[in-house]
Amino acid sequence: MLRPDRFMKKVGITELRKKLSRYLAQVNRGESILVFNRNQPVAQFTPLPKASRGVTSAAARLARLERKGLIRRGNGESGLWLVKRRPVKVPGSVLQNLLDERRRGR
Repeated sequence: MLRPDRFMKKVGITELRKKLSRYLAQVNRGESILVFNRNQPVAQFTPLPKASRGVTSAAARLARLERKGLIRRGNGESGLWLVKRRPVKVPGSVLQNLLDERRRGR
């Protein structure tokens, strides 16, 4: 719905295409922008309500993923686990094995 407002920014399509990021940043700050094509209004950019933006805190997002069973948060002791264990020794060279496989056509 086009609601021209005397305080609303007005911009032509060419100008909008050149500086789209700048205008989207203004909309993100709460401003509305009316887009014109040959002096005819064709679109209006208005900010979404805060609730529908889908912005959540990192902690809330992690909690949601954990409830769904998609992640498991650690207890902060992973550094000790890595220090206590030695890396697995692989016989030969991994790079050389890959090159050999490539030469054999696998």
